Amino acid sequence: MDTLTRRRFLLTSGVVGAGALAAGAGAYSLRDLLDTAGDRDPQSQTLVLVTLYGGNDGLNTVIPYGDPAYRAARPELAYPDNEVRRLDDDFGLNPALEGLHQRWSKGGLAIVRGVGYPKPDRSHFRSMDIWHTAQPDRPGNTGWLGRWLDGAGGDPRLAVSFEPALPPLLAGEKSAGAAVPVSDRKAAKGLSAETLAAFAAAEAGESPARARAAACFGDMRSVDEMIRQVRDSAATDAPDDPDGEQAPATATGGARTPLDAQLDLVAQCVEAGVSTRAFSVSLGGFDTHADEKQLQAVLLGQVDRALTGFADRMARTEAGRKVVVAVYSEFGRRVKANASDGTDHGTASDVLLLGAGVRGGWHGEAPSLTDLDDGDLKYTTDFRDVYATLLERVLDTDPGPVLADWRGRLDKLF
Repeated sequence: MDTLTRRRFLLTSGVVGAGALAAGAGAYSLRDLLDTAGDRDPQSQTLVLVTLYGGNDGLNTVIPYGDPAYRAARPELAYPDNEVRRLDDDFGLNPALEGLHQRWSKGGLAIVRGVGYPKPDRSHFRSMDIWHTAQPDRPGNTGWLGRWLDGAGGDPRLAVSFEPALPPLLAGEKSAGAAVPVSDRKAAKGLSAETLAAFAAAEAGESPARARAAACFGDMRSVDEMIRQVRDSAATDAPDDPDGEQAPATATGGARTPLDAQLDLVAQCVEAGVSTRAFSVSLGGFDTHADEKQLQAVLLGQVDRALTGFADRMARTEAGRKVVVAVYSEFGRRVKANASDGTDHGTASDVLLLGAGVRGGWHGEAPSLTDLDDGDLKYTTDFRDVYATLLERVLDTDPGPVLADWRGRLDKLF
């Protein structure tokens, strides 16, 4: 999904009403989160969920290069053996995932294979509804982390999104997480600070609609100022280049991406010891129906740099070493390439996990590339097994009330 489609999904999803979305969005700032520093148990862990919107092609992310069926299904789209970053004699990572490949070799990356759900749906919106609610039979109106938040006391600062709008997964029945969007909104040139402040000021006798617009404008300015301060602080704290030059733009899409910015804020919160136990961040653009190879490589390069930089930063502190990162997409792609050198909506894919407490290596069974369900992979690991394990082992809670007494677990993940 592109940015506009992803925003439409977040705002119009049938999973949760606009009231619940608004309850978290704009209500809190980074300062509100930092004010909770010291309020948490220093032994507690932190979960960071990374959503890759659009349906990332799992077969060209974790590549089954040793299986002849892989190359037969996508002759032009398949990677040659000598380009794959090998994990073993059968599987390797996309060439763009250099940092994650290094983490694998050191035991710091776990790959859960064949993750999906019964009766898969190839619609972006329906499938993401299912992933957010953890209710594949009939998505309800609460997210799985929202239900966890209800049971954890309901303080929105316990579950925070750095996305454009509060994702449905953080909406509970009684409460909702907090949204602090990271964006580069810019006002038109030539407007003074005084004029911009006037736009955000309330006026006596104004209509409710205009009052709401002014309040939203004020929220936007506050968030922009907060993000500017964070970025200025990060630039000040960054080590100097020995040659006195700034890092150049790279083939991964530039020196800084939206995912970089979101994870920078997560890192600052973790290092400050805020009360937040779950963070949600995301990157879109993975709906690769045509000319997939180059586009996906650029996006995966952005993911690789953001994740490895974040993981390296987290490894430097005790609080950071208690962070677990889980990366997923709403579905994978079909096994066979289409006529446009891309892939269409599919089903099962991989979930990647990083963190000092994660047991690296393979988890779950790799789906067959020949025993297919109407051209799609058959899932081998129910996504609720992943959620239940994260709830139990990272968020220290009984998964039963959150996941309707789901019993499955990934026993060797931690």
